[in-house]
Amino acid sequence: MNDHSTPALSSAEFIEVEIRDAVAIIRLNRPDVRNAINDQMRAEMIAAFEWADRSSEIRAVILTGAGKGFCSGGDIGGMRERLNAPQGDVAFNGWTRQKQTHRSVAVIHGCTKPVIAAVNGAAVGLGLDMAMACDFIVAVEGAKMSMSFLKRGLVSDGGGMYFLPRRVGLVRAKELILSGRIVLAEEGLSIGLVDRVTSADDLLDSACAWARELTQGSPAAIALTKSILDKTFESSDDEVFSLGRQAQAMCYTTKEHRASIEAFLDKTST
Repeated sequence: MNDHSTPALSSAEFIEVEIRDAVAIIRLNRPDVRNAINDQMRAEMIAAFEWADRSSEIRAVILTGAGKGFCSGGDIGGMRERLNAPQGDVAFNGWTRQKQTHRSVAVIHGCTKPVIAAVNGAAVGLGLDMAMACDFIVAVEGAKMSMSFLKRGLVSDGGGMYFLPRRVGLVRAKELILSGRIVLAEEGLSIGLVDRVTSADDLLDSACAWARELTQGSPAAIALTKSILDKTFESSDDEVFSLGRQAQAMCYTTKEHRASIEAFLDKTST
């Protein structure tokens, strides 16, 4: 943990948090296993995102990995435990673990601040699901991505079946999931899986600069805009209009809106 103002996270073993200006960089930190997710890392990541979301000093979040990989997916230790568990316990144990998996993805996707995945290397299985749970993805040149679940006899369990069609379209999503093939960052950019590609040396600087561009507006307006846009595909036009009316009414009351209007009126009156 690099920031001493967050004592609740200071004991984290598998997550690092660095703050640059008002951007929280949450780093998965198990580089020896390409940042595979185990239960402890999952709990620490949830705590880090919840802290960043409620901190008034943080305007955006970047999720990245330590070492050469972003995230290789679920930890093999959990797979061994599943194979060795009594047959009658497998389903319930899996259901319990899935609840935590879905909570970890939900805390990323539901963050009220812009979230950028800075994919510094391979993002596979659950790792790619987590990247897609972010609002934006910037990847290093040559980064490998794969929806590898079917190769293990599994379905995408980290939101990929929700996020991927929204990024690349339904037919392309089916192709990527059913084949489990590797997609390089450059192809990912061409099909909409990735939003930007950069060099490894520039990855975090580029992501931080982009985060600052995305946070010029009022925090309330940004949070409300995100919450509505994330419901757009599941909502009717009337529902979106209604959510917009409610959000706008709240924005009218913010200090940022008042200051902006007063500055504009002062400028036009001179």
